[in-house]
Amino acid sequence: MEKLIFKYPAASELVSRRAHVGVVASGDMEVLLEPSGAPGARIVVNTSVDGYRRTWKGVLDRFFSHYRGAAAIEINDFGATPGTVLLRLEQAAEKSRR
Repeated sequence: MEKLIFKYPAASELVSRRAHVGVVASGDMEVLLEPSGAPGARIVVNTSVDGYRRTWKGVLDRFFSHYRGAAAIEINDFGATPGTVLLRLEQAAEKSRR
């Protein structure tokens, strides 16, 4: 089990309310997104797969190149692929704006 923490600058508020998408099960993950009281975005990744910091950073860099908002994000991963990670992040961002 590995815990990774990432921070990104923010130009605006990413979310207006909390959002939860996904489920922690074999090969999947969940994303918990909420407004951040601090400037920037803080992402905590709890993953069952060790040694993939560089991959996580690449996926998060891609996500935050499009979404430049402040948010507190917790990701609980059980071996999801990078494509699933990006999809879940985008779903959570969309859901939080509704």
